Amino acid sequence: MGWIEGIGEAVTYIEENINKGMAIEDIAKKALISPFYFQKGFAMLCGCTVGEYIRQRRLTLAGSELVSTDKKIIDIALKYGYDSPDSFTKAFTRFHGVTPTAVRKDGAMIKAFAPLKIKFSLEGGYIMDYKIIEKDSFTVIGVSRLFKYDSAAGEIPRFWSEHYQTGKGKLVCGMYGISIDESMGSDEFEYLIADNYRPSAGIPEGFVTKLIPKYTWAVFACKGAMPEALQEVQKKVFSEWLPNCKDYEIAAGYNIEMYTDIADYPQGSKDESYYSEIWIPVKKK
Repeated sequence: MGWIEGIGEAVTYIEENINKGMAIEDIAKKALISPFYFQKGFAMLCGCTVGEYIRQRRLTLAGSELVSTDKKIIDIALKYGYDSPDSFTKAFTRFHGVTPTAVRKDGAMIKAFAPLKIKFSLEGGYIMDYKIIEKDSFTVIGVSRLFKYDSAAGEIPRFWSEHYQTGKGKLVCGMYGISIDESMGSDEFEYLIADNYRPSAGIPEGFVTKLIPKYTWAVFACKGAMPEALQEVQKKVFSEWLPNCKDYEIAAGYNIEMYTDIADYPQGSKDESYYSEIWIPVKKK
């Protein structure tokens, strides 16, 4: 089974268990990939996180039941994983724009978030620059924080802004953005803004070092203004390269983005020639 088909199996599993508790490990098993890369790939391919997808599908179905049945609001809330009327009302209102009571009493309009359908189409045909390299273990220094998969997309850019606003960018300029989930089965991961570590420079207060193990890496070239160029390559890695790669598969829960010095480009990271890379640890199938 290919990776895209695996996403389809995972979506089917979610839909069949939508009003039950689901662990990300069980969902990822359907795609035959680790939870770490399943969650990254799902967000790239589907445009939302796994948690957001489940939440929006549950609230869609809850709205449908409010309209089509006379079930008590609290019973519908409990069915779709909310343990109190207040928490259900808040989530329902954020999604639908109206309260459950308004739907039931006033016939207010609700939103529908349809289940994902995996379709196959003729794509690709582009040139994707990458190389496979053997790299010994190396140590980085930087600032570290844990992020939930569901909220990381919004919080990591703020983490970078905070890094520079507090002056830490003078000590670690941010050559790397490193995501680490060594268990590849958690609902959160460690993220580092990091540079290569030079032992002679010491470790300033508030900074940490991290040993990146020896791996074979698939290194993908990204050229163009950030973050669009890097995001486009990320999407192609998950939608095209991984599903069609016959020789390699993901080896570990690491994902590294390498950034070149913005001072080397007239328009910095927004320059059309700006160069960055994505590193993914791989192993022979």
